[in-house]
Amino acid sequence: MAKPKVAIYWNASCGGCEEAWVDLAEDILKVVEAVDIVLWPVAMDFKLKDVEALDDGEIAGAFLNGAVRTSEQEEWSHLLRKKAGVVIAFGSCAHLGGIPGLANFYTKDDIFDAVYNYLPSVDNKKGTTPQRSTKMPEGELRLPEIYDTVYPLDQVIDVDYYLPGCSPPPELIMEAVTAILSGELPPKGSVLAPAKSLCDECDRNESKPDKIELKELKRPHLTFMDPEKCFLAEGVICMGPATRAGCGQRCIGANMPCRGCFGPTDDVKDHGAKFLSALASLIEINDPEEMDKLVESIPDLTGLAYMYSLASSLLARKKIERETVKA
Repeated sequence: MAKPKVAIYWNASCGGCEEAWVDLAEDILKVVEAVDIVLWPVAMDFKLKDVEALDDGEIAGAFLNGAVRTSEQEEWSHLLRKKAGVVIAFGSCAHLGGIPGLANFYTKDDIFDAVYNYLPSVDNKKGTTPQRSTKMPEGELRLPEIYDTVYPLDQVIDVDYYLPGCSPPPELIMEAVTAILSGELPPKGSVLAPAKSLCDECDRNESKPDKIELKELKRPHLTFMDPEKCFLAEGVICMGPATRAGCGQRCIGANMPCRGCFGPTDDVKDHGAKFLSALASLIEINDPEEMDKLVESIPDLTGLAYMYSLASSLLARKKIERETVKA
């Protein structure tokens, strides 16, 4: 009997989600034994034509990580949606837009100017930036179009399930693969992680006082953080109250506060707004000037609150100029 076919693909991502598969350790052998991997660019040499030759729906599950920023990434996303019975947005960038989504605070031209003209390490006197098409003696060279906006995967194609995290932990990956192979999947649109908040399962929860009253906010690298105490109780910003559980407390265990990579729980529309609301409820300052000082003590508070979720938030981007995507 033929094995179910699985595709693994990357869009605008850092490569950490590819490492997540390797982090399965010995369990990756179970995956390889159970499925036929028909696409995995980081590890195997399959081409576009190989995927195009498959029948529609022939792939049992396609795991797509990374946000969508270029025309090539959009093309691959649509192709895999057509060829796969189930599409999983794998990791924070596909799920929410991720850290690449912070680029939505700027325009593409702003970013190109910074990267190719203004950075101290750049020597680009001609002001050359990437072009879609360049004519050379040997012929025309073409590059994918870079969009002005970063999109989470479900703003480009229909997504069946979401596997959160930067990157998803091995146990959740194995649970997702097992569910696809067994056909025992939750309702479409589900996030394949617990529905409760990280604070609900945090080992430091017992140290949290009944009422937190903040008069100052501290930055992690400028303060001592007691490894036994609640970060928020110590005045260190932690997004645990607004963030989904299931990460295994990897950052908390390393004595670093949560930054929200698992995204919001099911009942939250805007992750950053939910966190800012929760944070505001803990601040005990009535003087407007003192409040201004507190906010100014945290550089880029908006970027912190929307570190992983700007592209999927109600804000979406600083300036709403969306390209036409074939969703």
